Amino acid sequence: MDKENYKPVEEKMKKTINALKESLAGLRAGRANPAILDKITVDYYGVPTPINQLGNISVPEARVIIIQPWDAKTLKEIEKSIQKSDIGINPNNDGKVIRLVFPALTEERRRELTKVVKKEGEEAKVAIRSIRRDVIEHYKVQKKNSDMTEDDLKDAEKDIQVITDKYIVDIDKLVEAKDKEILEV
Repeated sequence: MDKENYKPVEEKMKKTINALKESLAGLRAGRANPAILDKITVDYYGVPTPINQLGNISVPEARVIIIQPWDAKTLKEIEKSIQKSDIGINPNNDGKVIRLVFPALTEERRRELTKVVKKEGEEAKVAIRSIRRDVIEHYKVQKKNSDMTEDDLKDAEKDIQVITDKYIVDIDKLVEAKDKEILEV
C-alpha cells in the first residue's frame, strides 16, 4: 500500500497532538506562561480581540506576567476580561500596565493538575485510536467491495497501527513533560 494514502490519517493525528499541546499550554504550572491568556478576548471598540493583539506581554519574573497595552484606554477592558476569565488570577492595574502575579502552587493543587494532565492525555489517545478505527473500517469496506486484497488490508492495518503507536508515544511524552513541569518547585 502506498504511504501517501496515510497522509490524511497523519494530518488528523497531528491535529489531535496540536490540540493537546494547546490545552496543556493553558494549564497553569506555577510559572507564568503567556499562553494562559491566549483564549481571553477583550471588547476593543466592539470587536472581540485577543489580549496579545492589544499590547506587549512579558514575563519579567518566573511568576509574573506584565501586559502593557499600546492604547492606555484598553487597560480597564483588559482587566475586566481577565477577571471574567477562569484563570483564577486577579489583575493589578497601576494605570500603565497590568500585572498578573501567579501564587505558588500548593502540593494538593499540583496533584490535581497532574490528574487533569493525565485526563487530557487519555482523551487525546482516545481520539487517536478513534481515527485509527475509522480508517481501518474504511479499508475493510474497500476489501468487502473487492477494491482491496486481504494482504493489502493486513498491510494497511499494520501501517496504521505503527502510525498510531508513534502518536501515542508523542502524547505520553507531552503528558510526562507537563507533569514534570507541574511537580517542579
